[in-house]
Amino acid sequence: MTTNTETAARAYNDLVEINKTGAKGYQEAAEGVSNPQLKSELSRLSQQRAQFASELTQQASQLGLNIENTNTVEGLLTDAAAAVHHGWINIKSAITGQNDTAILGECETGDSVALQAYETALKSANLPAEVQSVLQQQHGQVLQAKNWITQQKAQAK
Repeated sequence: MTTNTETAARAYNDLVEINKTGAKGYQEAAEGVSNPQLKSELSRLSQQRAQFASELTQQASQLGLNIENTNTVEGLLTDAAAAVHHGWINIKSAITGQNDTAILGECETGDSVALQAYETALKSANLPAEVQSVLQQQHGQVLQAKNWITQQKAQAK
């Protein structure tokens, strides 16, 4: 049976990895798009995701959670982290030889999977209130980014 501490540590670990992957994906997307406004916003989103990872790491440390050591056999490659990685990994192929719309589509996919990971973590009744608060705030910002990406993709067609 997992304890509150183990549940929180696993949630933090998963979301830190997801945000690190998202930061890399958005940076690659920013480098691949041709539109200067898209380039600027995608770079900002890359920095935002890196900041989310940093915030989560810092909060976990303040709560006494060691998220680096939460890699249990079943948690080593969680479904959520793996799915986000696969969502963002496609961005490399979208960038080579494709247009801004294709790149935005890959960003949209990555954010969709990140949102699912946040929602899964938020459904856990075992997370402390301060953890829930940070996750809800970040979830809202990821949702806002995904909605913006969807809107930009529709306009780019």
